[in-house]
Amino acid sequence: MTATSSASHLLFSSSQSIISRFSPFQLCRLDAKTLNGGVRRSTKVAGGGAGVRCMAVTTDAVTKRKSGYEIETLTNWLLKQEQAGIIDAELTIVLSSISMACKQIASLVQRASISNLTGVQGAVNVQGEDQKKLDVISNEVFSNCLRSSGRTGIIASEEEDVPVAVEESYSGNYIVVFDPLDGSSNIDAAVSTGSIFGIYTPNDECLADIGDDATLDNVVQRCVVNVCQPGNNLLAAGYCMYSSSVIFVITLGKGVFVFTLDPMFGEFVLTQENIQIPKAGKIYAFNEGNYQLWDDKLKKYIDDLKDPGPSGKPYSARYIGSLVGDFHRTLLYGGIYGYPRDKKSENGKLRLLYECAPMSFIVEQAGGKGSDGQNRVLDIQPTEIHQRVPLYIGSTEEVEKLEKYLA
Repeated sequence: MTATSSASHLLFSSSQSIISRFSPFQLCRLDAKTLNGGVRRSTKVAGGGAGVRCMAVTTDAVTKRKSGYEIETLTNWLLKQEQAGIIDAELTIVLSSISMACKQIASLVQRASISNLTGVQGAVNVQGEDQKKLDVISNEVFSNCLRSSGRTGIIASEEEDVPVAVEESYSGNYIVVFDPLDGSSNIDAAVSTGSIFGIYTPNDECLADIGDDATLDNVVQRCVVNVCQPGNNLLAAGYCMYSSSVIFVITLGKGVFVFTLDPMFGEFVLTQENIQIPKAGKIYAFNEGNYQLWDDKLKKYIDDLKDPGPSGKPYSARYIGSLVGDFHRTLLYGGIYGYPRDKKSENGKLRLLYECAPMSFIVEQAGGKGSDGQNRVLDIQPTEIHQRVPLYIGSTEEVEKLEKYLA
């Protein structure tokens, strides 16, 4: 009893002499076994038997454990990038406004059937495509968020005929191009859709200085000239995928980062850092319904993927029909996504400014490649706002393999 009482007293003692003896701090426990190396043990308690053993633990031996409640939001992450000098405060605000637009669109997509937002609006966009109701609404949401940020000079949308210079009193310098709702034909079937954006270098030559009318011919022409920049000039690019989760993917030219919308907090939370696409993959995503319209070289490439001979394993075909959905899977699992030219669409159907360049910027930051079959997509100089180009994007080895077939 005496030994037990003494041990108990030692265990709970707050005596300064005991604490100071084992600086920087001590850990005491009842243990009959010999403690592992790297510590200093106290003398045994009275009786010489097993008792309380105290060990001095240096701060180096203590591992800092991350709290289960510690999260990194998109807002915090952007502020850290600003503090590191990677982006400035203006671009931080622009990106924050884009994330807000994505949250609004995500909510609209989830409630599309309930709010009668499915079906066709009745209008046709500049590409001659029927506009879905959500196409029009998403475009308005994106435009309004960018205008209200006060840091955007020019807005260019896939759904608009021409770029729009932001009213002078709200104008900034950044040029933002975007596809507000990619894959909207999938909306009625509740299949993955997404928003794509790219941000270009500030340019003082195209500010709205014409009063109430921001679309006069001279300003429109200056806007067109300034928006038509190659993808190499992109400062930032990303996309938001509306699926089983709402995924926000972004690059500032220093790696690719993935954020997932947490419905509990209403915030995008960092879930993956510095994503690297596999160098090769066994998945291809092409719309094979157009097979008969393709060039013979491309047909040969697809045939060889499906029948590589006795020494190889056939590739798996996965095609959603939404660039964002197909690209996101390719980014994570590797392989190749392609939308080639054909006999009906000489240059394919994907837009260089709004889709091909931003996605190619992202994939290159992840160690992949984006090509039109012969040239690097980011090197292509746009000649018009809604220019279309063929796109082959994904794992470096897979894209280079296709380029050899098309050479």
